[in-house]
Amino acid sequence: MMLPNTWRKTTQDLAPSVHTATETGAYDLYPGFSVGDGKIHAGFQSLAERLCSEQVVVVDGFIGVFWEQFRAEFDSALKAVGVSPDWVNVADAMMSPTSIEEMITPFLGGDDPIFGTRYTGTLRDFFDAEKLATLQPSPGQLTVLYGCGAAVAGWHGTLVYVDLPKNELQFRARAESVTNLGALQPFSAKAMYKRYYFVDWPVLNAHKATLLPKVDILVDGQRPEEPLWMAGHDLRAALTLMSRNFFRVRPWFEPGAWGGQWIKEKIPQLPQNAVNYAWSFELIVPENGLMFESDGRLLEVSFDMLMFHDHRAVLGESAKAFKYEFPIRFDFLDTFDGGNLSVQCHPRPDFIRREFGETFTQDETYYILDATPDARIYLGFQEGIDTVAFRQALEESQARAQAIEIERYVQDFPANKHGLFLIPHGTVHCSGKDVMVLEISATPYIFTFKMYDWMRLDLDGKPRPINIDRAFANLNFSRQGPRVEDELISKPTVIAHGDDWQLVHLPTHADHFYDVHRFEFDSRVEAETGGSCHVMSLVEGTSILLETAEGMRQRFNYAETFVVPAAAGRYRLINEGEGRAMVIKAFVKSSFVL
Repeated sequence: MMLPNTWRKTTQDLAPSVHTATETGAYDLYPGFSVGDGKIHAGFQSLAERLCSEQVVVVDGFIGVFWEQFRAEFDSALKAVGVSPDWVNVADAMMSPTSIEEMITPFLGGDDPIFGTRYTGTLRDFFDAEKLATLQPSPGQLTVLYGCGAAVAGWHGTLVYVDLPKNELQFRARAESVTNLGALQPFSAKAMYKRYYFVDWPVLNAHKATLLPKVDILVDGQRPEEPLWMAGHDLRAALTLMSRNFFRVRPWFEPGAWGGQWIKEKIPQLPQNAVNYAWSFELIVPENGLMFESDGRLLEVSFDMLMFHDHRAVLGESAKAFKYEFPIRFDFLDTFDGGNLSVQCHPRPDFIRREFGETFTQDETYYILDATPDARIYLGFQEGIDTVAFRQALEESQARAQAIEIERYVQDFPANKHGLFLIPHGTVHCSGKDVMVLEISATPYIFTFKMYDWMRLDLDGKPRPINIDRAFANLNFSRQGPRVEDELISKPTVIAHGDDWQLVHLPTHADHFYDVHRFEFDSRVEAETGGSCHVMSLVEGTSILLETAEGMRQRFNYAETFVVPAAAGRYRLINEGEGRAMVIKAFVKSSFVL
C-alpha cells in the first residue's frame, strides 16, 4: 500500500471518487458532467471481471502511472476470478536512457531552467523497433502488454488506456515517485516539468489522439488503489454530448511567492494549511481535466480528449486555425495580502514560434474581479523612457540584489473592480498587491519573461529566474505615456439591451485574437454562440443556471469558469440570485486569422 505523503507532494487533496453536492452559490471543486447511470465502474475486481475472457489486452497510458503497482493489483484481481495472465512490459523495448537523452537534448534549452522547444518527433522514436518486434503474446492464454506507449507494439487486442491528470503528475514528480519518459530516475521537479512540457506531453498527447477512437476501456489512474473506469464507447458518447452543450474543467490551485488570501477565504473547502494560493487553474486546459459523473462516481480524463474527439464542435469557425489547441484560458491571480507580481512581458508571435515551437503567443488581459481601494496595476512605460537606463537598472538590480524604483520607468493605474487591462505581447506589466485578477488570455501560459521580481525568493528559498535578454528582445517601447491609457485600458460600451439586461462590450487590443463581453441581467438573458465557443465566468452574483438548446441545464456559481461550445448554438442564462448577475464572456473574433 502506498501512503499519500510518499507518492504525491502538494497542498491539494486527492480528488474524491464520489461527488459530494455543493450548496447553491458555493464554488464546486469537482464539477462532474452527468453521463447517466451505470457508466462508471470502480476497482480492479470489476475490471478483471470485464477482461478475464480476453486473449490479448493492451494497457497503454500516460506518463506517471504507477505501472508496477497497476500490474500487481490487476494480476491479483484476475487470479481471483481464475485467470493467470502472462505479463509483458513495453518498457523492455524502449531505447536506452542515454540514447533517449541524446535524442531530446536539442529540445531542452541547455542550462535554461524554464524554456525549451517542443519536440518534433513521435512516441515511436523512444522505442527500439527490433525489440518491439520481439514482444509477442503467449498463445492460448491471456497476455497483458502494459506500460506507457504499449500500443506502439501493434498488438491486436482489447485496448485499455490509463489516463492521469497533469496536475497529479506534477504532484508525483515533486515527491520523486515518477520519472520522465524513458528516464531511469527522477530529476528536480522543475527540470522534470520542463521535460514534460517540451517533450513528454507533445508526443504522448499525439499518441493519445490516435488511440482515442479505438480505446475499449478508459481508466482514471489518479487513485492507484481505487481505479475508476468506463467503456470507450460511453466515453466518446459523453464527449459528444459535452461538445454540443457545455463543460467546466476541474480547477486546481497553487501557492506562489506573491500569492494572496482571497482564494482561501472565498473557497473555504480548499485546504487551509497552504501558505497562500497564487493561482487558480480555472481553464488552463493543457493541464486541466474533465470529470464525468455516474451514480455519484467521478472519473476524470485530460481535457485534450474533448479536443481530439471533436474540436470542430467545440471551436466552430476557428477550429481550422487552432485544431486541437483550445485558444483561450481563464485563471485567477490572487495578490490579496500578498505581493506584486514580477515586472514582465510576453513574447512576440515570431519569437515564440521560432524559439519555443508554439503556434501562437501569450496575449493577455487582466479583468479585475476584486481589489482594495488603493490597489494598482503596472502597465506600459513612462513617457520618454530611457531604455538604456532601464536595462542598466534591471541588470544592476540582478547583479547586486538591490531594489529599483520601478515607477520611474513603468506606469501604474488604479485597479478598479470590473475594469479590463489589455496586455498584448511585448507590453511591460504586472499586477500589484491586493488584487484578484481574472486573467483572460491566449492559452500559452509559461512564457513569462521576468525583468524584476522585487528582490524576493520563491517558495523554495531560491531566486526566481530573470530573463532580461529575452524581455528586451520582445518589449514594445512605443507603449508609453498617454498612449497606454488610451490603448491598453478597455473602454466599455453597451451594445445591446432589454428590459432588465444589457450586453457590454469591453474591447480588446487589435493584437488580441479574442474579444470580451459582459452580460448584466436581473432575471435572464438569451444568447447565441455565432460560430465561436464562449468562455464565461460569473463575476457578480451568487449562481446562475445555464440552459442549452438540447435541453441540458447546469448551475454555475460565483467565480466558476465554464464554456459553451460553438456547436451548442443558442443558450440561456438564468439569474438565481437577488441582485444583478454579471457574466464575463471571451470568444475568438470572427475576423481572426492565425
